[in-house]
Amino acid sequence: MRKWDEASATQLRGSFSMRVIYLHGFASSPSSRKVRFFQEKFGALGIPFEAPALDQGDFRGLTVTQQLAFVETLLPAAGALVMGSSLGGYLAALLAAGHPEIVRLVLLAPAFNFYQRWVSQMTAEQLTEWEQKSEAPVFHYGTGREMPIGFQFIADAKWHDPFPSFSQPALFFHGVRDTVVPIESTLRYQETHPNVRLFRMDSGHELTDVLDLIWQRTEDFLLERSAF
Repeated sequence: MRKWDEASATQLRGSFSMRVIYLHGFASSPSSRKVRFFQEKFGALGIPFEAPALDQGDFRGLTVTQQLAFVETLLPAAGALVMGSSLGGYLAALLAAGHPEIVRLVLLAPAFNFYQRWVSQMTAEQLTEWEQKSEAPVFHYGTGREMPIGFQFIADAKWHDPFPSFSQPALFFHGVRDTVVPIESTLRYQETHPNVRLFRMDSGHELTDVLDLIWQRTEDFLLERSAF
């Protein structure tokens, strides 16, 4: 792996108003392996890195709208790099579509077409039962156990653009063996957005086995060493 020289580190510290915001995936947490990896990388460069708990302690009441409103309060007045994984990647795209102060994005397996993909994996009976009971159990990776989530989560997701369009430069990383969020939706997005550069990774959904390569591509992108 390459080592940063001081000139490169200084250049990067002068970008994005010194702010990196990382949005974790669904039922994950700020203590995930990916969060800790990038926190260490940016921390070594002296660049502030923030990975908020997107449910704010209320996983049962979670909605896409609530998460977006929360992250909006964290955005600087001008200039930010937003990273996101899975649902966090989709949230980052939704935010970038309406917030020009986000100047660049790095998205890992972004969960575009989130609502349609979720409901397509459930039967009508399962959706009805979820609505009638007002909640359903899901495995929460951050806590390592099942936790209930309210029906408002999927009801709210329905109203958000499945493929939010943004114009900021972006890097996408997606595993070709991803069975949780298949790469097809990311390919569809990239084909119509020349501002996006996609790296297809020989990996699955988590991408934890290719983090070093993702970082190498990301540092090139941030220092504009690679032509778009």
